[in-house]
Amino acid sequence: MKNFKLLALLLGLGITMSATPSFAEIGYLDYQRVLENYPAAQQAIKEIDSKGLELQQYMVNKEREYKNLTTPVQKQNFESQTSTEFAQKQEALMKLRTSKENQIMSQVQAAAKAVMVAQKLDAILSDQVIFVGGVDVTDLIIQKLK
Repeated sequence: MKNFKLLALLLGLGITMSATPSFAEIGYLDYQRVLENYPAAQQAIKEIDSKGLELQQYMVNKEREYKNLTTPVQKQNFESQTSTEFAQKQEALMKLRTSKENQIMSQVQAAAKAVMVAQKLDAILSDQVIFVGGVDVTDLIIQKLK
């Protein structure tokens, strides 16, 4: 009986000890600030903007050409051809944007993982998720990316 009480006491202590919360070390980052201070991200933005301006200039040039057409058949053929070309250029721009965003995100995630390990954190979240607490690791991630 005495052994049973001791076993029950030990089990009770074990359950209570495992039920007590352990506090995780959480870091957070300001992703927008990381992008603003990461040269590769700024270069990607410039490249995407440049391609967007090229697309706009393409449409301006096509409008000029359209005004010089005289017959309805010419205009219809021109509209069809221009529409197809524009859709292809727009799709290429969207693929470029997606590719660059994924590339930058991967690099930021790799830097965040390295900071997480170095700082012995359990996780790094976006600053949009954290209401109170946590450790701001934004500057450490920016340093790692540079």
